[in-house]
Amino acid sequence: MGNTKLKTAIVGSSGYAGGELLRILLRHPLVMVSAITSEKSAGQPIASLFPHLSGLTGLVCEAFDPEGIAKKADLAFLALPHLASQEAAARLHSLGRKVIDLSADYRLADPSLYETWYEHRHQHPELLGQAVYGLPELHREKIKGAALIANPGCYPTGAILGCAPLVKKNLVDPTSIIVDAKSGVSGAGRTPSLAHHYPEVNEGLTAYKIGTHRHTPEMEQELTALAGERVTISFTPHLVPMNRGILTTLYARLINGMDSTDLCSVFEAFYENEPFVRVYPSGQLPNVRNVRGSNFCDIGVTSDPRTGRAVVVTAIDNLVKGASGQAVQNMNLLMGFDETEGLQSAGIFP
Repeated sequence: MGNTKLKTAIVGSSGYAGGELLRILLRHPLVMVSAITSEKSAGQPIASLFPHLSGLTGLVCEAFDPEGIAKKADLAFLALPHLASQEAAARLHSLGRKVIDLSADYRLADPSLYETWYEHRHQHPELLGQAVYGLPELHREKIKGAALIANPGCYPTGAILGCAPLVKKNLVDPTSIIVDAKSGVSGAGRTPSLAHHYPEVNEGLTAYKIGTHRHTPEMEQELTALAGERVTISFTPHLVPMNRGILTTLYARLINGMDSTDLCSVFEAFYENEPFVRVYPSGQLPNVRNVRGSNFCDIGVTSDPRTGRAVVVTAIDNLVKGASGQAVQNMNLLMGFDETEGLQSAGIFP
């Protein structure tokens, strides 16, 4: 591309994922953000919605117009609510623009699953077969040639990365996997609601949508493909009173006994060349505070010989590796940039 920067657009820039995406892209040396949209905030400077970006950009929100965006940008990130991205992605795709969708609208290959889990018929099922699930650690080569990338959900990112070596190597019973995940409140989005009001969340810890969370089929789809046989999971998400982060604890019954050291070695070999996966030494476990603001997924692995289970703990920042950072990682692969470009920063500590 020479010295010409890639022109990108953020469609749906006023939410947490959109704001985080802009924060990352503003420091990306090979990219310029040429347009941002927000239906509710059209005409407002983005810095008025995100004061932490003041002095770093003069971008002003505009209403979404596919033809206008296609003229201004070669690649569009969609940070829209679920269901809203279906038409937006289809329009931009038809105009020849590359699309990275941060919603769930193109993650599931089976259109019937949208009716089951999202209670909505998919409006563009013909595009589902073209969409590539954007988890680089599993689909790097497909991502490089994609025109439409479905960025993974935050919960599935931590869960799939934690389970992948176990199911790929056939080390666990694929019907025994339990996913217990705890997320910061930003995962619920920026739109105010009573359930996420400060007095309702602070000093509390609650489980929700047990067995019915919409990220469940996403996890099962990817793990089934890896295992080569049907994987069924039991998923329980929890809301914890912190802004960012997801800590996921995974339990699965080992088919053959392995101690913690051997199990850790399996993970280290599996992720040996992955720039954003850090496998902890045997006996150490991750903490979400160490990935806050970074694109890393930290993994700790333990074998529990008394119960015959593998226990895996993963930690990600739900807004970075769980959303916007992963979207930039996908963009880097898609455009032939270094995969880590713009994402090399460590987490914020303390």
